[in-house]
Amino acid sequence: MKQIISISLGSAQRNYTLMTTVLDQPIKLQRFGSDGSLARAAELVRAFDGQVDVIALEGLTPVVRLGQARYPQDVVANLVAQARQTPVVDGGLLRATLERWAVKRATDMLPGLLRYRRILFTSGILQYQLAQMLTQYDANLRFADPLLTTGLPFALVPRSLAQLEQYAAVALPLAALMQTPPQPRHTFAAQQQLRRLFNWADVIVGDAETVCRGAPANLRGRTVITTDPTPAEIDDLRNRGVSTLVTMTPPLSPERPFVATAALEGMITAVWAQADQPLDEAAVLDFIDDAGWEPTVQHLSSAHHRPTFAFVVHPLTVKHIYIDKRFNAARYLPQRLVEWLVAFAPPLYLSRMRGIRSKANGQEVEGLLLTLGATAREIMRRRPSFTYRRLIQAARVAERRGARVMGLGAFTSVVGDAGITVAQKVDIGVTSGNSLTVAATLESAKRAVQLMGGRTDQGRAMVIGATGSIGSVCARLLAQAIGDVIIVAPRPERLLTLKQLIERETPDARVVATTNSTDYIGEADLVVTTTSALKGGLVNVDRLKPGAVVCDVARPANVHKEDAARRPDVLVIESGEIVLPGKPDFGFDIALPPGTAYACLAETAVLAMEGKFEDYTLGREIEMERVKEMYRLMQKHGLELAGLRSFGREVTDEVIAEKRHLAEERRQKLGLTIEEMVGAEA
Repeated sequence: MKQIISISLGSAQRNYTLMTTVLDQPIKLQRFGSDGSLARAAELVRAFDGQVDVIALEGLTPVVRLGQARYPQDVVANLVAQARQTPVVDGGLLRATLERWAVKRATDMLPGLLRYRRILFTSGILQYQLAQMLTQYDANLRFADPLLTTGLPFALVPRSLAQLEQYAAVALPLAALMQTPPQPRHTFAAQQQLRRLFNWADVIVGDAETVCRGAPANLRGRTVITTDPTPAEIDDLRNRGVSTLVTMTPPLSPERPFVATAALEGMITAVWAQADQPLDEAAVLDFIDDAGWEPTVQHLSSAHHRPTFAFVVHPLTVKHIYIDKRFNAARYLPQRLVEWLVAFAPPLYLSRMRGIRSKANGQEVEGLLLTLGATAREIMRRRPSFTYRRLIQAARVAERRGARVMGLGAFTSVVGDAGITVAQKVDIGVTSGNSLTVAATLESAKRAVQLMGGRTDQGRAMVIGATGSIGSVCARLLAQAIGDVIIVAPRPERLLTLKQLIERETPDARVVATTNSTDYIGEADLVVTTTSALKGGLVNVDRLKPGAVVCDVARPANVHKEDAARRPDVLVIESGEIVLPGKPDFGFDIALPPGTAYACLAETAVLAMEGKFEDYTLGREIEMERVKEMYRLMQKHGLELAGLRSFGREVTDEVIAEKRHLAEERRQKLGLTIEEMVGAEA
């Protein structure tokens, strides 16, 4: 049996004895703390010299170079010199490999664990190499070294590796002069600033003892990355609400699972000595591989480890800007100036959406509601790159807050290449939500046509904006269902391409392509609008057929309430909204009934329920199979089509009865029967 002694400058209250087996070699490990006393540590080294196989020194890493400053080597050298027979290790060799390997494996298991996060190191000096590695995740770093080592409340906190090196250039030589390494000092004066740092952080990196001693009582939703937490410290972190605990060392025993990196290096040294080979980096890598050492990821607070999604909206008009309390005062400024200025604002957090629970598995998902500042007009008048930059920022904010898929709402889903560029620039999944939008739109249209006395297997449908991502799929599916479709869009070359595609897919369908909806709108029993004209004019309500249904998918809407009032015999409905399962609370007024969401938002929630954290509906070409899959997932997780709504109000049976009566009167006035109106062109 190999015997290893681990000597730490930390508290003796954390002492333990551990029996384990590594590569079939039984090992006895004992840990002794010196309570910060170098003299006691030296005494322990002398006492065990020649009595054990390896002595490990915890928390001392002389090999790490920080700018022009080095760790006080004399301190370490003096301790090592106390041993004349037993080899002494400090964990530096293993730390350079194991910690990097552990972070890599942890991010493989938890994508988005570190990307764009706010990361606080309790000691950047002791974990400099790890901090170097984490810079590749575009993280925002802070180092608490000055606060914890000086205890001064106004100590400047390094915010980059360069600033940490500048601090180390002063602090480490001073520590060497005093013959003592920097030790944590939790003075009362520094607690408030430390509390602000812990509250700022998404991820906390440091030894568990320091975190538990210096952190506030509430660490809800945080991730902690550490090396050797005791069972009591793990319970403490759990009670504080820590969501995820990543321990960079492997568990060795049920009673005391984790040990310090130096102790692990002592085990490697003791076992590897049998092979009579020098212990170098290559040998350490081989040992880690042979032993199967992996980091340990624990979800301490399951309630806060839910698959989350994000959804991005934007104000449709200037009036919507004033809804946000942060812009209340802007109502006293010229509207055009407000609209122009707010367009440059970074993405803003609106609320957290809670209470959405899948009926398939009972899992609750949470969503983040974010907003851009640009109105629909500002988005359309600017280059796509303007919106791309802000959507990429929004995705990074969402990822930092834990989201793994983001939905694009309103005009953000149609600008430029409809999400493709954004998806290429971010690490979380992106969807326009248009697959479920198509499914919900056609289902709502079908229900509306039936309520108005029409048939869904004959008649004529018109799709305005037919060459867009939503319009093209709607046109193709309507051609299969009805067999007679009018497709409208501004570019004839795209119309011809779509017409040929529909005719190949549905050879018996009649397809009319036109750039002007007015010429044919009077023949349509169903009109689906999937694009917006900011100045209006896409739908001439005066020429609509009696009893026709207009399903207005676009936002802003194409048909205004005052225009529809001229044709009370026509039913104008909004796009198919979805009732989410559970007891949804959006935390923000999205101008829909409680629990009801736009289909694009609902698709993002469905992806989270299904665990499909990937790019889904992107670009101008929506796959029909994805529309069908999304419809199946909608049914699987318990989403339901909301009741029909017209200009924000529910369409009741009384409203339908009145419209059918008025439609029949108008037909009689025109001298037409409903059979003639529906079947004349069939």
